[in-house]
Amino acid sequence: MLSFVIVAVVAIGGAFGAAILYVYGRFGRRPHGDPSSALPVAEAETELDRAIFPLLGTHAGTNGISLVSDNIEAFVVRAHAARRAGRSLDLQYYYWKDDLTGLLLTREILAAADRGVHVRLLLDDINAGLHDRMCIALDAHANIEVRLFNPSRARTDRIRRGFEMAIRAFSATRRMHNKLWVADGRVAIAGGRNIGDAYFDASEHSNFRDLDIWMIGPVVEQASAMFDRYWNSTSVLPIGKLRTPRKQYLPGFRDALDAHARTPAARFYLERVADVMGEGASCYSGSKTLHWIDDVRLEADPPEKALMQKRQNWLLRELFPLIQATKRDLRIISPYFIPGTAGTRELTALVKKGARVAVLTNSLAATDVAAVHGGYVKYRRSLVRAGIELFELKEQGDAVEGHRMTLFGRRNASLHSKAFVVDGLDGFVGSMNFDPRSASLNTEMGVVFTDTALARELVEMFEEETAPSVSYRLGLEGARLVWHDRSNGTERLLRGEPDASLLRRFIAGFIRILPIESQL
Repeated sequence: MLSFVIVAVVAIGGAFGAAILYVYGRFGRRPHGDPSSALPVAEAETELDRAIFPLLGTHAGTNGISLVSDNIEAFVVRAHAARRAGRSLDLQYYYWKDDLTGLLLTREILAAADRGVHVRLLLDDINAGLHDRMCIALDAHANIEVRLFNPSRARTDRIRRGFEMAIRAFSATRRMHNKLWVADGRVAIAGGRNIGDAYFDASEHSNFRDLDIWMIGPVVEQASAMFDRYWNSTSVLPIGKLRTPRKQYLPGFRDALDAHARTPAARFYLERVADVMGEGASCYSGSKTLHWIDDVRLEADPPEKALMQKRQNWLLRELFPLIQATKRDLRIISPYFIPGTAGTRELTALVKKGARVAVLTNSLAATDVAAVHGGYVKYRRSLVRAGIELFELKEQGDAVEGHRMTLFGRRNASLHSKAFVVDGLDGFVGSMNFDPRSASLNTEMGVVFTDTALARELVEMFEEETAPSVSYRLGLEGARLVWHDRSNGTERLLRGEPDASLLRRFIAGFIRILPIESQL
């Protein structure tokens, strides 16, 4: 009997080992795509060339920068750039949903490809794997290439995909969180937004408050170079090497997109784009001020971060010295905020030196990831006790101009912007949260600038979003946390997690005691 058990254990172990070798063997034979790079810009080849080249001549060596906080404008600036593009679209996203706005923007890039525009679409596989049919339909177009970051080889079988992800659990958790839209090598849009309804005020349930930065000038060259590095990295594979190409999918997909565009909800968005196109502007940056700034740079993790390499170049190590250099005032906006022991110590040190430190994050009721809140709550009391001003966005706050109009009316809000401002001068807008996942597991990117006017805009947004009608301000009553706000014109003091369901409280409390902070 004992010998039988031993044989069985050995057999099971051998089968499991063979499975591991098989999976890793398949990943060792990566069928990479041919290397390619961004197409060179020209003086007057495309509409964007003709519009932007003279502007850059007038503002030699500087960058045109505009913040895009309104969700509907965020949709319009992307669609407008796609329609004006005549040479290339390089698009890089954590996910691209096949919902109302996701399909409308898919239709825009397909129309651009029909005009001869070369489209390169790079998606993280953790979500793209659920939408392979859309991706392989697009990849069938002669002018569109689709590649996936850190992809699974199991494309059609969820059980096999789950097994494969479990086998390589450490590498599978490393995702590309970057968000970038580059048109003709002339216009770049980066920030916190993925492509999907919640980012463009089209969700019927909850929409994100988010922030992009629209750019022209030398910084766009940096964005294109970063895209090329990812596109040609060993962590990226063409979808055509993972799935059998299905050219027959494209005609039906095209018809479905056109039918989708005729729906009333779709027409609302397309009319907003038509309004801007009708104004004759060859480039559109939204309604906020276009600032001309010398000191702007794009910072990004290297794609090798997914392979646990290049540790010395990780983005947080580039940004943290800016935060440590705070003299008077630091404002941080991060939807997922887990400062850890070291981060709490650094922020506390700034307060002890006389600086004001204020942080805006999500309340438990507003967050879309209750588990992350469980990691955050461990540090709240220490932060408040140290003198750090801590604000939590309400799930349903009073209206803030430029943020609350949605296609379906007033809906719940969830913070998704990632930004900080130091001393009213230096700032950052990007994809990186202040949490362990962004620091160590995901690849991230963002724009760093030095400019008082642009920094002032970010500070004004912070002030709007932390108003007592929109966010709670945390305080202490003895050793107990309390929440201060204003509702219907009345000041309130609350002694428990405001508006959070019992389930959310349970999830956050349970996660708080688990030793998994590094994965949050």
